[in-house]
Amino acid sequence: MNFEISARVEDYRARIADFIDREVLPLEASRASYDAHGNIALPLLATLRAKARAQGLWCLQLKPETGGQGLGKTGMAVCYEEMNRSIFGPVVFNSAAPDDGNMMVLEALGTPEQKERWLKPIVEGEVRSAFAMTEPHPGGGSDPSMIATRAEKSGDKYVINGRKWFITGAQDASHFILIARTSDDPKRGLSALMFHKDQPGWRIKRRIEIMGPEEHGGHCELEFDGLEIPVENMLAGEGRGMKVTQVRLAPARLTHCMRWLGLSKRCVEIARAYATERYGFGIRLADRESIQLKLGDLAMRIEIGRMLVMKAAWELDRGGYARKEISMAKVQVANVLHDAADVAIQINGARGYSKDTVLEWIYRYARQARLVDGADEVHKMVLNRFLNDEGSGFWRWNVEGEA
Repeated sequence: MNFEISARVEDYRARIADFIDREVLPLEASRASYDAHGNIALPLLATLRAKARAQGLWCLQLKPETGGQGLGKTGMAVCYEEMNRSIFGPVVFNSAAPDDGNMMVLEALGTPEQKERWLKPIVEGEVRSAFAMTEPHPGGGSDPSMIATRAEKSGDKYVINGRKWFITGAQDASHFILIARTSDDPKRGLSALMFHKDQPGWRIKRRIEIMGPEEHGGHCELEFDGLEIPVENMLAGEGRGMKVTQVRLAPARLTHCMRWLGLSKRCVEIARAYATERYGFGIRLADRESIQLKLGDLAMRIEIGRMLVMKAAWELDRGGYARKEISMAKVQVANVLHDAADVAIQINGARGYSKDTVLEWIYRYARQARLVDGADEVHKMVLNRFLNDEGSGFWRWNVEGEA
């Protein structure tokens, strides 16, 4: 077991950390930096993206031939954590959801022609994208077998009818990946198709208001009423929709965790700074045992999350699926993010509850972490299934030389 990172990864980490400190963190204190939905204002984002690209800090997750830096999942874990010390960070480097996962799945499964048309504009930062899978009841959510949106083949195209909701980024997206039912086959009934926002036959019914700050483009409900998609815009072939979701969602869940660790550390950073300077009843907060216990516990739980994330990233880099590793990381990190924000607000008191810090932003954002890309309960059910299948082998060590 080697927990060292390469000098190349450390170079990217250090440069990202410096960029965040100099260019991004100072912007959080100004209301002028925010759009109407609590994210970074688009004109400001464009300026920062240009600077990040000029410094070679762009699309670290992709292969060099695609326009990225080829850091692999373990390198991404190190750098994504550093990016999200700022609430604005990941989108500046073109490493934010949902574009992040969409670019990785298109890189992995797209044909050369599809990559040129659908992937390259996202890599270049010319367009944003969305992944349309989740549906209102009785359609599919965590259980994709329930997906009801239909894609009926008619000659050289598919005709789409149905509904989706909570589709992240949809209002600002130009490129969409849609999961729809092409047959009733229980294993190969779903397919992935791509469409452009300007095609007729669909609409955004509403932008769903949520408790927390929103990604650019919000979380939208979509209606499809005869959208026609050419057969050449099917990704990975008919009946391969589940394959597409698996290829996309497993790394996407893990990259969420990478980013959330950065936010968790930021909460501790703010809490420690305030506890160091704030006195009450003649005693500095940092010298109170109760505060030390809270911060020490968070430090430990964040480190546990980092180890789980890095193990899952290592497993993906070696060609594995990392299903149980990702589920463990997802549950651990989602919960520690919420608790880190909660504890930091408590230590900061009224200051933490106000908008004088980003803690209230992170706290509102954090509650969704236990729901997106699979609720805690779903991931624990997955882990129990592995436990039933593997027994004591659930905890086996990987042996050198074994696949």
